[in-house]
Amino acid sequence: MNTAIIKPQWSPLTIALMVLGFITFWPLGLAVLGYILWGEKFGGSAEKAQAYWNKGCGFMRSNKNAFAGFDRNPASSGNAAFDEYRAEQLKRLEEERARLDAEIDAFHDYMASLRKAKDREEFDRFMSEHRGNRQGFGDNNPPANNWNNNG
Repeated sequence: MNTAIIKPQWSPLTIALMVLGFITFWPLGLAVLGYILWGEKFGGSAEKAQAYWNKGCGFMRSNKNAFAGFDRNPASSGNAAFDEYRAEQLKRLEEERARLDAEIDAFHDYMASLRKAKDREEFDRFMSEHRGNRQGFGDNNPPANNWNNNG
């Protein structure tokens, strides 16, 4: 017995709720879209939802090497010389990666110092222009008043 008020199917009501959800708060619209597309798999039951989730997690666990890129501790190939060569190459690649990461960090530091120097230059230019506009206020020689001298 399915007692859901809103069925997980394409209907004017669910489409309107989805559009309204996207307009007000996009994750809400995405959740309604997910309910429309996959709501039947869950069937409104917490047990079915948990079983579906466990099935997905089991798939991810069984295929973790396909998603991870490469295994850090690969199984032996059966050839000791090849395994030693592979370990040396992996170590070399890790060292190269560490060197590249250090270069990236050095480059980011360099760019930060350039930005800081540019900011300092812009600030100094602003202050010199700003002081140039204010020079008449603090001078000992005030500008001549032509409006007091009538002739």
